[in-house]
Amino acid sequence: MDAGTIQRPGEFRNERERRPTPMNERIWIPYCGAAPDPGGLIGRWNLDPGLLCLFVAISAIAFVRTAGRPRERALFFAATAVTLLLFVSPFCALTSALFAARSAHHVLLTALAAPLIAAAMPRSALNAIRGGPASWTAVSALILWLWHAPSLYGEALSSNAVYWLMQASLLGSAIAFWATVRASSSVAAVAALLAYMVQMGLLGSLLTFSDEAFYAPHALTTTAWGFSPLEDQQLAGLLMWVPGALAYLCAALARLHRLLEDEVRPNGLPA
Repeated sequence: MDAGTIQRPGEFRNERERRPTPMNERIWIPYCGAAPDPGGLIGRWNLDPGLLCLFVAISAIAFVRTAGRPRERALFFAATAVTLLLFVSPFCALTSALFAARSAHHVLLTALAAPLIAAAMPRSALNAIRGGPASWTAVSALILWLWHAPSLYGEALSSNAVYWLMQASLLGSAIAFWATVRASSSVAAVAALLAYMVQMGLLGSLLTFSDEAFYAPHALTTTAWGFSPLEDQQLAGLLMWVPGALAYLCAALARLHRLLEDEVRPNGLPA
């Protein structure tokens, strides 16, 4: 594919890609298109009309609903900028080539876009979420682990419907997690954030220290980027283990600081 060519998500480049192949010769065509090489990445913007219309519609609704609340509006549009980076920019195509990019995608989606959206939600929306931080910690963590199972991950990179199920479940459960953390007491919030940090670090460490590459869709796509499939997977694990887990640690420390401030009297003396 030429550097300036924009491939529509899920589009087959030739008839050979339409024919079924054995699993060991399977050609993966994920939503973001076939894996690019470094020279062709810059032209791989995802201009899926349906996705762009969805962004416009959601942004218009949010603009109206946040009238008179500049802080919430700014938070929501910051989250929109993150999701545009993930799904519209050439970063989307990079996730087809590198599992490390996919890992960064998941971290940015769940640990940056989701808390920004949760922070922009009105109190009435927070109260509408059933369950507390403990239950949503478990649900969000389970969804994260399930989508990192090689078989489910492979399905997500061979079906647009499964791909969007993966994205929606990751983002939706993460928003619910961060929203319940925001609405809960500092003690419950810190416990939930630290628990999520631990499981994120555990998943990252398993990927980092494995001596086997698990993800078939990236078996033939990493060499052009200077990585073996195993090195790509190990880098993905490090991204989850260090910056991914660090996001939850920083949030926990911020809530702990708030808790300690609550223990201080207005005159500055300990309670």
